[in-house]
Amino acid sequence: MYSQRISKELKDRNIGIGDRIRVTGPNGTFEGLLMPRPDYGDQDLLIIKLDSGYNVGVKVSSIELLSKAPAREKKQETPEKPSKGDIVILGCGGTIASKLEYTTGAVYPSITPRELRISFPALGHWPIHSRQLFTLLSEDMNTHHWKVLAEEVEKEIGNGAAGVVIMHGTDTMTYTSAILSFMLQHLPVPVVFVGAQRSSDRPSSENQMNLLNSVFAATQDVGEVGVCMHASSSDDYCHLHRGTRVRKMHTSRRDAFRSINSLPLASVDYRSKTFKPLSEIRPRKGPLEAHNKINDNVALIYSHPNIKPEFVKKLDSYDGVVFIGTGLGHVPTGAFDDKHIKSICKPIGELVDSGIPVVMSSQCIEGRICMRVYTTGRLLMEAGVIGDGADWTPETAYAKLCWVLGQTKDMKKVREMMMKDYVGEISHRSAVETG
Repeated sequence: MYSQRISKELKDRNIGIGDRIRVTGPNGTFEGLLMPRPDYGDQDLLIIKLDSGYNVGVKVSSIELLSKAPAREKKQETPEKPSKGDIVILGCGGTIASKLEYTTGAVYPSITPRELRISFPALGHWPIHSRQLFTLLSEDMNTHHWKVLAEEVEKEIGNGAAGVVIMHGTDTMTYTSAILSFMLQHLPVPVVFVGAQRSSDRPSSENQMNLLNSVFAATQDVGEVGVCMHASSSDDYCHLHRGTRVRKMHTSRRDAFRSINSLPLASVDYRSKTFKPLSEIRPRKGPLEAHNKINDNVALIYSHPNIKPEFVKKLDSYDGVVFIGTGLGHVPTGAFDDKHIKSICKPIGELVDSGIPVVMSSQCIEGRICMRVYTTGRLLMEAGVIGDGADWTPETAYAKLCWVLGQTKDMKKVREMMMKDYVGEISHRSAVETG
C-alpha cells in the first residue's frame, strides 16, 4: 500500500498497477511497470519493474503515464478462457510466485500466475492461459499434491494444451519432477517445471528469465518432463534438465540446478529463439500413458557412522525403504567382524525377507551404484538390496519406489521395475562429460 501522497498522485494521473510509467527521482529517471506496494517499508517509494525484470524503488519527484495496462489484464478475478493450442501455466506456489515480507525478510507465496502475466508482458508473445492449483512453499508438497498436479496436467493435455509449465518451489521441485516423469509417460507435449531462487520483489530475481524460457521450452519438440532454470549466474540463458536427472546444488545461487550423471537436455534463450539440444531428447509421442497410483509409505534414510540397527528394525512400518549410502552404495555391515561395529545388514535383510523392498542410492553427487566391488556391497546384495548398476539420484530413487509400489507389491516385479529404465532415470553408459 502506497502512502496517501503517492496514492493521490497516482489517482490524479489515472495511473494503476501494471501501467507503464516514467519516474524521476534524486538518482535519475526510470521507466517500467508500476508494481504493487507491500504493507511494509517506506510507503513513499514507488516500485517499478524495469524492462530487465528487476524491481527498483524510486523516491518520486515526478511521475508520467506512458501507457495503460491492457484492459483484459485488469480483470484478474475473471477466469481465463482456455483455448486449444495454448501453453498452460499451472501455479503451485514457491518463490517464483512469492513476495518479500519486508519486516522479516522472508518470502511467502502470494502471486497468482495472472499477476505474473501483468509483471511480464513478454508472456503475451505466446498463446497462454493460467490457473493457480496451490499456494504452497515446496516443502509442504506431498503425495496428495503430486496426484492432483498429475491429474490436472493430464486434463490440460486432453483439452488440447500445446505445452504445460508448472511454477513450483525449488526446494522439492526435483522430487515432483521425478514423480511426474513416472506418472505421465509418452508425453505428447512438454511438461516444464520452473522456479526461482529469489522472489519477484528482490532486485536480483531471476524469475523473468526462468519463466519466459520455460514457456519457450514448452513450445519445442520435447516429450518428457523437464526443469528449466538459470544455467549461469548471469541473465544469459537457461538449461532444460531431464526431470529425473536434475538436482538442486546450492541453497541460494541462481544457477543452483544441475543435471547429474548426464548433460542437460538443452540450452534455452527465448530472446534469440535459441533451443540447442545438448543430449538426446525424447520427442513428443503420445498417446499419454497416465499411471497415477503412488504409495507414499516409503522412507528415505541417510546412512551415517553409528546408525543403529534398532533404528533400521523400526522401518518395518514402511512399505519400502531407500538408503542414501556412502560411495558405491554402502552402509555399515561389519564386513570383517570387528566387535565394535554395529552392522545394519541383518535388519536390512529382515526387512527384505518380510516383503519390504530396500533400494540403494549414493551420497556422492556423480557416479553409479556398484555393490559388487567391496565385501560390504556384496553383503547388501546378498541381503536383497536393489540398485546395483543404477546411477539415479536419491530423489529419483525415492520417487520411483513410491511410483513402483503404487503399481505392484510383488517383490520380484518391484525389483524388475526398479531396475528398468522408463524415462531416462538410469543410463546404460556413464558419460565422461556431465552437466
